Formats: sequence, structure tokens, C-alpha cells
Amino acid sequence: MPLKSFTPITPSRRGAVLPTFEEITRDTSERSLTVHLKRHAGRNFRGKITTRHRGGGSKRAYRVIDFKRNKPGVPGKLMTVEYDPNRSVRIALVQYADGDKRYILMPSGMKVGDRVESGPDAEIKVGNALPLVNIPTGTMVHNLEMHPGQGGQIVRSAGGAAQVLAREEEYTLIRLPSGEVRRFLSRCMATIGQLGNLDHKNEKSGKAGRIRNKGWRPQVRGSAMTPRNHPHGGGEGRSPIGMPGPKTPWGKPALGMKTRNNKRTDNMIVRHRKQK
Repeated sequence: MPLKSFTPITPSRRGAVLPTFEEITRDTSERSLTVHLKRHAGRNFRGKITTRHRGGGSKRAYRVIDFKRNKPGVPGKLMTVEYDPNRSVRIALVQYADGDKRYILMPSGMKVGDRVESGPDAEIKVGNALPLVNIPTGTMVHNLEMHPGQGGQIVRSAGGAAQVLAREEEYTLIRLPSGEVRRFLSRCMATIGQLGNLDHKNEKSGKAGRIRNKGWRPQVRGSAMTPRNHPHGGGEGRSPIGMPGPKTPWGKPALGMKTRNNKRTDNMIVRHRKQK
């Protein structure tokens, strides 16, 4: 997807690099697949802030995406390509032969009018969803299931792609975009191809207001706070943090500390993403 820069008639335009949206074929979403999205501003079910610096932003509706691709043997036709404010990748409206309409994540290389299908007998073609056991090694995939029938949970952002490496009995080895190699049950579904909107990583907002519209609130540097509010605070003028390694506001190490704590699935990881 191409990007465009602007004549710097304002300071915010000078650094802005934004998408052209030329691949979008429809401005409005499918009404039957759009639901109300309640805002939580980073708060959990108890009302406590668990993700800081979230809140406000433009009003948006949620598009119901078919992550399960559970219509085996029923061919579908890609009708439109649409923008989704809730994710970085574009979405595509697919109409199946039985009249059912569903949104899927838009793979790179597909266009309006292409055919898609799911199930073990589907062709090895971009946009088709198959169990991992039916996908040849070396194939690039996205929208992977972690448990059979649960729906895709991994590799769903713009430009994302994982690679099928090998098989071990009932498991398939997958290299994830982070570099981690992980085992997945071969009965799990995955979709062929790389996700579209490859230039998303090169976009530049150009101004703070566009970030606020996405629901992000300002962040204050710890070194600009007082010692009672942050471990980096205090001192005369611009002071160093004065401790071995940066800290979070709660005094925990901010860089390099391992946060994974899921021993139940440790044996599924063959190679960690930070392993050299």
C-alpha cells in the first residue's frame, strides 16, 4: 500500500507520512457485521487502570471478523476492501455461496473478485484457510489458532507472516514474526499468505492530535517528576536516573526483565525470540 507525504504548509504536515487508501473500495461498513464498541480507557472489570495513557479518541464501531474460518468446503468471493479503525491491517468482505457474509483479514496480493475457501481440502492459495497438517513446509501463513476451533489469535497485524518449518508427530513447528519458534497442534487452522498494508510500519502521524484521535493520552517522563512520584524524579536541573538501570513508576526494572510466567506452555517454545 503506497504512502504519501505532504507539502509542509503547516509544521504538522512537514513530518506526516500517511497512507493513500487507494486500495479501499467501500467507505461504509457492512451493517450486519458492525456492533457497538464500549470504551474502557485502559480500565479492567473492576474499574482500575491496568493500561496507562489510554482514553478519549474518535468514536468507532467494531467490525466482527471471522477469525475461525469455519465454513469448510463453501467457496466465497471477495466483494470489498475496507478500512478498519480497530486494527492496522485492512479487512475484506467475503460473500459465500450460501449467501453468508463475513469479514476476513486482507492478505497481501488479493483483490476484489478473488475466491477464498477453508477446510482441509482447500487449495494452497493466498487467502485460503487450512489445518497446519495440510500446509506444506516453507509456506507463509497468518491468523494462527493456538487451540483447535478457538479462532486465530497470532499474526494478525499489518505485514505479519509466520513460516511453517517442520512437523513433529502431532505438532507443527512455526517461526513467528518475532523470531520465536513454537509448536502448534497440527489440527490448528491457519490462513495462507502474508497480511497486507505492508507500509504501515513506515507511517508517521506528524502531530500529537492524530495520536489523541486514536485514543492515546500524553505520557510524562519519569525524570520530569518528583522523587515521590517516580524513581527517576528529583535532582537539580537535568539529572541522570541515578540507579543501575531504568525503573518503572513502581520501582521494577523497565528493561531486560523477563515478564513471561506461563510454565504450562513453556514446553511449546522451541526457540525464544531473544535467544541468539
